[in-house]
Amino acid sequence: MRRTRFLAVPLVLLALAGCASTSKVMLAPARAPIDPAQVQVYAVPPAGSQEIAQLEASSAVGFGTQGQTDAALARLKREAAALGANGIVLMGVGSSGSPVGMSVGAGSYGRHTAGGLSVGIPTTQKKAAGMAIWVPPGAVPAAVD
Repeated sequence: MRRTRFLAVPLVLLALAGCASTSKVMLAPARAPIDPAQVQVYAVPPAGSQEIAQLEASSAVGFGTQGQTDAALARLKREAAALGANGIVLMGVGSSGSPVGMSVGAGSYGRHTAGGLSVGIPTTQKKAAGMAIWVPPGAVPAAVD
């Protein structure tokens, strides 16, 4: 019983920590990397901006919190900054549920009897998509209708 519990805990923690990712499709050469704090989020690209890459980012698996949305947006900003983009045109934020919930269980071994328990935990992953852009100094953001 102790061995089963000892092995189950690290596996559950590993599953909870994983699954965050980013992907990109380059549309122009990357520029020199910048600090992610300098990356601005736009609804509409400012005049004169140049597209660098299409980006998608996802949060770690969790329970569908605002923190997961923030994490996905932060991943977009980090990826854009690594490409030298100083802006992101946000295309959308959504979530997807895990088709299989994680479960934790216990059982018995040999003559030693113990009750079994299995708990299904539904999980969600937040996803964000955007266009990494370079905005020239002095550009005026476009008006949003």
